[in-house]
Amino acid sequence: MSKYEQLMASIRNQINDGVWEVGEKLPSLRKQSSLSGLSLMTVLNAYQALESQGLVVSHPRSGYLVAPKIIPPEYKKTKANYHAAEHIDSNDLIFDVLQTSRQPGLINFGSAYPDPSLYPRTQINRSLATAAKTMPTSAMLDNFPPGNEELRHIISKRYATQGMSVSPDEIVITSGALEGLNLCLQSVTKPGDWVIVESPTFYGSIQSLQKLGLKALAIRTHPQTGIDLEALEVALKTHDVKACWLMTNHQNPLGFTLPLENKKKLATILNRYQTYLIEDDVYNELFSSNQKPLPAKALEHSAMTMHCSSFSKSLVAGFRIGWVAAGSQAKSIQKLQLMTSMAASAPMQLAMTRFLTTKSYETHLRQLRRTLAQRKYSMWKVLNQYMPSDVNITFSEGGYFLWVELPEHINAYDLYLNALKHNIHIAPGTMFSLTDQFEHCFRLNASFECTDEYVEGIKILAELIKQLCKN
Repeated sequence: MSKYEQLMASIRNQINDGVWEVGEKLPSLRKQSSLSGLSLMTVLNAYQALESQGLVVSHPRSGYLVAPKIIPPEYKKTKANYHAAEHIDSNDLIFDVLQTSRQPGLINFGSAYPDPSLYPRTQINRSLATAAKTMPTSAMLDNFPPGNEELRHIISKRYATQGMSVSPDEIVITSGALEGLNLCLQSVTKPGDWVIVESPTFYGSIQSLQKLGLKALAIRTHPQTGIDLEALEVALKTHDVKACWLMTNHQNPLGFTLPLENKKKLATILNRYQTYLIEDDVYNELFSSNQKPLPAKALEHSAMTMHCSSFSKSLVAGFRIGWVAAGSQAKSIQKLQLMTSMAASAPMQLAMTRFLTTKSYETHLRQLRRTLAQRKYSMWKVLNQYMPSDVNITFSEGGYFLWVELPEHINAYDLYLNALKHNIHIAPGTMFSLTDQFEHCFRLNASFECTDEYVEGIKILAELIKQLCKN
């Protein structure tokens, strides 16, 4: 354990033991440095890490104060274990909501991407410019599936830092994670097959299942603890399921990270039923704890687990560079890619490789994690300050989404339409479900700084909710 982690553990224990109470000021950086014998930078790193975990908050000219404890709201367990949908119709809602989010001048709580200002655009653009200038004539062939060899080695080494042995030969570079996820589905299913998803789930999975003519089993999923593993096993017993498309870390839209014990159980269950796991792990770098959470792939060394991720959420959205650690399906996915998109962009692969070979990525990630954690906590506080008392707001560590549950008689789509009149955009819960179960919910992007504009946006949302409650 490093020195700053030791200091963190000591302060965390003191807070838990009541030595420092809520709202009380911790020793200043200089005083803590003197008390502990550690450098100012070590103390600062410890305080910032505690802040990213929601244990302390920083205030200008006041230093670091002990944060209020987040008590998760109570959620009723739904009666149905799962919902079976033989015919999927995502209709026009998802398309309309996504298109509307592009309108200029919006307070865009509905965006799926982090605040663009958090990306290191200058460094990335410099890498792209250099790659374009120095790209050899053989670049297109060199970057055909499975993709740029050096980039695959870099990704393989990043797996190794988590104790995972993933060969570069197993990795296929894709045009973003969504292409990888779709290729995984195509490689292990045919039209009419059953596929398991969470409920609620990422809307992209609903669209993919519809496009490929697949049938869905949407499994009951809790905002804090994740997918109901008992319900999952019931579905596997009663249906011939070919694959599961699941998010185990910082799930979109709920935000939870599946506890490690549950990931182990998940891996064991799927191995027992010999069911493919398509693990959507695009938010894996956006953790706020000391340690990056393991994917389920790390816990079950099965060739039937395909781990998908990308750099879109952690580095830059526009490059569309993702990958699949494809297990036994690596060759099949390469063939499918050649028949569809042919390959991920060669200049983008080269630019990404160039940037990742510098130290800039890790520096950027540390700052990004801290900023996202601080902003998410700040927005959660503002929401709790202005929202009606019967509105539940789910807070979970990591990522940048907050899941908001309104009283059951309120339709969040009505709120979405009313909010647009005030140039405020949200993502209504209907986007994330095959049923009307989450009509009273919406997802909120908490990656933006709580400026006066965003606080005013939250106040307006709160007033609109109050009006809907009255009506």
